[in-house]
Amino acid sequence: MDGGAGILHVVKNYTGDVMNFEMAAEMAAAETGARVVSVVTDDDVAVQDSTWTAGRRGVGATVLLEKIVGAAAEQGRDLDEVARIARSVNANGRSMGLALTSCTVPAVGHPTFELGEDEMELGVGIHGEPGRQRLPLAPAREVASLLVEPVLSDLPFAKGDPVIAFVNGLGGTPLIELYLMYGEVARILERSGVQVARTLVGNYMTSLDMAGCSVSVLKADDELLRLWDAPINTAAFRWGV
Repeated sequence: MDGGAGILHVVKNYTGDVMNFEMAAEMAAAETGARVVSVVTDDDVAVQDSTWTAGRRGVGATVLLEKIVGAAAEQGRDLDEVARIARSVNANGRSMGLALTSCTVPAVGHPTFELGEDEMELGVGIHGEPGRQRLPLAPAREVASLLVEPVLSDLPFAKGDPVIAFVNGLGGTPLIELYLMYGEVARILERSGVQVARTLVGNYMTSLDMAGCSVSVLKADDELLRLWDAPINTAAFRWGV
């Protein structure tokens, strides 16, 4: 097939994920004859290389990507065009996370790592991978700065650039606290001259029972905003229907 129907394969950049999903893509292509195109997401600014990745990890911006490329596919765009949009979202999205507790994997039965009651882990991965550093607990305003400033410095935003701002809960943080964090994030973005065109707040890419949050900022042009606004009716997202 040349550019027409097929399968878009979105994989977050973790070594095990990439290896296993590459095999899955090969199996799908062999069994169905479908053309499979893979896009690897690597939006996490916290860690460049780690035990689990070569390069950056794929985190919260993957949620935004899946909504946007889903809308493009729903419009009947061909596989190459949908893949192009996916790569554009990945290139223009950046994320940073912070944990207040570890998660507990059911098969293990105990926390993946230990955090003191007065500590937080900056730059944690979605599976509980360690981040940049361990810091004393801080107020929401300081936490927001620790998350947003690295994102903005990694992908320079021109004054007035429209963005989709996403504050994501990691599973154990109440929604009211996520909205409190969004308020602090919005102040930093406004002060930086970044125009928040769309927002998303909630638990969408979680780490089981981990308390904490991540912030994703996606530079969005008119095309991406139209695709974001396109009607959707799923368990997680519902608008325009």
